[in-house]
Amino acid sequence: MPETQQVEDRPAAGPPPANSVDRFFKISARGSTVGREVRGGFATFFTMAYILVLNPIILGSAEDKFGDRLDSVQLVTATALVAAVMTIIMGVGGNLPLALAAGLGLNAVVAFQIAPLMSWDDAMGLIVLEGLLICVLVVTGLREAVMYAIPQPLKQAISVGIGLFIAFIGFVDAGFVSRIPDAANTTVPVQLGATGALTGWPILVFCVGVLLTIGLLARKVKGAILISIVTMTAVAIVVNEIADVKSWGLTTPQVPDDVVASPDFGLLGDFSLFGAFGEVSVITVVLLVFTLILSDFFDTMGTVVGVSAEAGLLDEDGKVPNLGRVLLIDGAAAVAGGASSASSATSYIESAAGVGEGARTGFANLVTGGLFACALFLTPLLTIVPMQAAAPALVAVGFLMMTQVKYIDWDKYEIAIPAFLTIAVMPFTYSITNGIGAGFVSYVLIKTVLGRAKEVHWLLWGTSVLFLIYFAIDPIEQLLNVK
Repeated sequence: MPETQQVEDRPAAGPPPANSVDRFFKISARGSTVGREVRGGFATFFTMAYILVLNPIILGSAEDKFGDRLDSVQLVTATALVAAVMTIIMGVGGNLPLALAAGLGLNAVVAFQIAPLMSWDDAMGLIVLEGLLICVLVVTGLREAVMYAIPQPLKQAISVGIGLFIAFIGFVDAGFVSRIPDAANTTVPVQLGATGALTGWPILVFCVGVLLTIGLLARKVKGAILISIVTMTAVAIVVNEIADVKSWGLTTPQVPDDVVASPDFGLLGDFSLFGAFGEVSVITVVLLVFTLILSDFFDTMGTVVGVSAEAGLLDEDGKVPNLGRVLLIDGAAAVAGGASSASSATSYIESAAGVGEGARTGFANLVTGGLFACALFLTPLLTIVPMQAAAPALVAVGFLMMTQVKYIDWDKYEIAIPAFLTIAVMPFTYSITNGIGAGFVSYVLIKTVLGRAKEVHWLLWGTSVLFLIYFAIDPIEQLLNVK
């Protein structure tokens, strides 16, 4: 953004502060009002409240190494609690209209990449480690080094790949796509529906939900994802009452006996900080944590800068106010998410909806966080949503993340090939880590082949070596006679 544009976009100085709250949050100084902040807080909540449904479904649908699942009621409580507390802390400590909650993409890494290798306690311990390392990166100033080490197109490719991965999860979990059993003696790994055709009422609910979601997105309706989830849940409840549905999967849509219930904090503190080291190799642990950092760290940077720019809060040099404090709180949110078994919490780009309603300060976060706190007592309503009603949101989020593909220069093979491998390997191997590894290794290889190895940052060299060991761990163990 040009410097002149940054200056023009910043809100003009308002009248003197009316009271201590105004003075603390700089509401008038940023050209806002309490009314605008309240409206912005509500707008942000309703555009990101879908995470209260999706996070429990994604985490609750996966099994760990020992076949255990997380309780959906406890997941709703953990998700709402972390979002409420960290959003309020960001408002008070960072004074930005930037809400936080469990990150989509990050929860997919935990559910489908990490949990199958270890227990849930160990997996959440890695989330805590990731958050602590991000805090260290911020405090020591290594944030810039990590930022500059990875080419921007590769960062964008990672986001795109995660988007496709999330969409694929949505299609599979809704039953729109299913795996063909090996006994079928076919080379086709997946198929449409369970039998090669779409059958059953739940699939119809999913298909209608996808059409509704994309229609709302095309019309740029605020809260499109949440509206779709609520509408299709209502439709699913009606269908379940009048039709003969054999199974909806993990969640059957039924009108709950109670709307309000006491929150269940049973998952809080269920994490093992170093337990993962006893389940998988050190190399695997390092790469898993590195994957979490990549998914969280760069997405946060883009979100923070994007929301601040939209609010006109960047200074003459294009810097975000209180950036160090903001990033430190975001890292602490990852720690809180892991310690609560809600997966890593991160800043939400949906905060831009609140900015669009006039929010310019952290006061809006008090409203958003307060609404998440109210959701702690609405667990019965949040646990009746079937996957078929929620999965369209995963497809929609996949699309939104996919849009970053336009920033990749596909005419430059030195970056286009690594970007392609990053994007393709993630959904095809059902692993975000594998996609990042394929992209990094191929990027270093191509730069070396072109005689431009010096252009590769030393951090990228070191990471690529780790990924090579990761990919070749089996023959290495055989050579060293390690079991």
